Amino acid sequence: MDLFSADRLRRLMERPQGPCVSLYLPTHRTPTDTQEDRIRFKNLLREAQGRLEALRLRPSEGRTLLTRAYRLLEDDLFWKRPSDGLALFVSPEVLESFRLPRKFSELLVVSDRFHLKPLLPLLTEDGRFYVLALSQNEVRFLHGSRDSVGEVYLRDVPKNLAEALKYDVFEKQIQVHPHSSGGRPAIFHGHGGGGEDQKERILQYFRLIDRGLQEILHGRRNPLVLAGVDYLLSLYREVNTYPHLVSDGVTGNPERLKSDELHARAWSIILPRFLESQRQSADRYRQLRGTGKTADYLEAVLPAAHHGRVEVLFVALGVQKWGLFDPGESKVYLNPEPLPGDEDLLDLAAMQTILHGGMVHVVEAAQMPDEAPVASILRY
Repeated sequence: MDLFSADRLRRLMERPQGPCVSLYLPTHRTPTDTQEDRIRFKNLLREAQGRLEALRLRPSEGRTLLTRAYRLLEDDLFWKRPSDGLALFVSPEVLESFRLPRKFSELLVVSDRFHLKPLLPLLTEDGRFYVLALSQNEVRFLHGSRDSVGEVYLRDVPKNLAEALKYDVFEKQIQVHPHSSGGRPAIFHGHGGGGEDQKERILQYFRLIDRGLQEILHGRRNPLVLAGVDYLLSLYREVNTYPHLVSDGVTGNPERLKSDELHARAWSIILPRFLESQRQSADRYRQLRGTGKTADYLEAVLPAAHHGRVEVLFVALGVQKWGLFDPGESKVYLNPEPLPGDEDLLDLAAMQTILHGGMVHVVEAAQMPDEAPVASILRY
C-alpha cells in the first residue's frame, strides 16, 4: 500500500501541463480477482485514449502519453501488492500511481488539471488515521480510512526485538543516548535476563521504531492509535515523539488480530473525535451564517479558497460541479455537463483550502450543514 500526502497533492496540482488523465479504480486484495482488475484498468486506458483524441490529440500522441501507464499492466509486482483502490495520474510530465485503502468508484477524468477530490478523505483530519501494532515478535503499521485499512511497509525499522538487538544503530543508540527518555540513567548489561535489563532493551527497540516513523509522519496531524498489551503500550509512550498519539489504545496481543479487526477496534476509538470535530465546525458555520463570514455557493467559495480566505470547508462526497475558474479575474464558469477541458470545481476548492492550511470536511450530501454541495467558514 502507498501513502498519499499533502506534499504529493501539491506536486500534482503544481506540475500538470495538460492534458491530464486521472483514473480511479476499485481493486481487490485477493490474487484471484487481480486479473479482473487489470482488464478494467486496460479498458479505462483505452477510454482515456479516446478522450484524448477528442481534445484534438492525434491517436499516436494519445498512445505515447499513455505508454508508461500501459506498462503497468505487465508489472506483476505492482498487481501483487494491491489495496482497496488504485489512483493513477498521467500527463506529459507526470506518471503517479497510488494503491490506497479506499474503495474508489470507477472514474476517469481528462482535463487540463488532475481530478483529486476522491483522495480528500485520505487527507482530511476526519478521514484517516494510523495504527501501530506492537509486540516483541513483530511491528505492523496500518493506514486507515473510514471504511478500509492497509498495511504500510516500514523501511529501516526492525521487524522484532531480536532483530533490533542485531542493528548497528542499536549499539549507537546506547552510546549516544546514555539516558532514557524520562531522564533516568539507562541500565543496560548486555543481552541477559532481568526486569530492568529487558525493559531497557524494549525501550531501545521502540526508539528505533519511533525514529522510523518520524520520516513517514513528519508534518501530519492524523491520530495514531497503539495496539498491544498494556505494558508495551506504556513503554512506547515513554519514547514516542509523534504529537498526535491517542491516549486510548487497542489492548491485547495484536498478533492475534487481522488488519480488519485492528481497523474496527481503532475506528471505534477515534470515530467520536472525528464526529465531534465535524459537529463543532457545522455548529460554528450555522452560528456565523448571515454575518458575512460564510459562503455556500461556488462563485464565492472558490475565489475565497484560491486567495486563502477559507478556514473550514464542507464539500459533498460524490458530487461534481464542472466548469472553469479564471484566477486572474476570480471568475467561475459553471457548465451543466462536463465539456472538454472542464474540471470539478468542488475538487479545486477543496485542494486550494488544504494548500492554504484550511480544514476540509468531506461528508455525505445529507450531512452538509446547508443544502448546497459546498459550504465554508471564511477567515475574513
